[in-house]
Amino acid sequence: MRSNRRLLTAAALLAGALALTSTTMAQTSPPQSNAAPTADNAVLLTVFFKHDQSRPLNELNAQLEKQGYYKSFPPSGIEVVSWYVMMGIGQVITLRLPASRLREVNRIIEDSAWGPYRTEFYPTYDYKAVGMAQHDKATAN
Repeated sequence: MRSNRRLLTAAALLAGALALTSTTMAQTSPPQSNAAPTADNAVLLTVFFKHDQSRPLNELNAQLEKQGYYKSFPPSGIEVVSWYVMMGIGQVITLRLPASRLREVNRIIEDSAWGPYRTEFYPTYDYKAVGMAQHDKATAN
């Protein structure tokens, strides 16, 4: 039940982020593979790659190699903001990308990472400047 609620929350966040990107882009427009993330179209995407703990690491890596994961992820032109190993979980990767390339990233993960990893996606946006400005304003008084 709780994972369904998280999935619905993540989907709502993603829908909101995509709705804010551009009102002029048709839904049938192909992804702009050369589009760079800007303040107007950037989405941060945190992906939890939860490894299959029932299998040894060398077996997982062999399957990832066979499926082309290491060649295809991350896609060219997608900024890797952070990439950590979280012991007991797997890998946690945050990407910055134009919203128009979200489907491409999802498909690469589906095609090359599924099996060794179960994935969770958390689309977000950069709030640091706003949060820091509010903090600075509050502490200036």
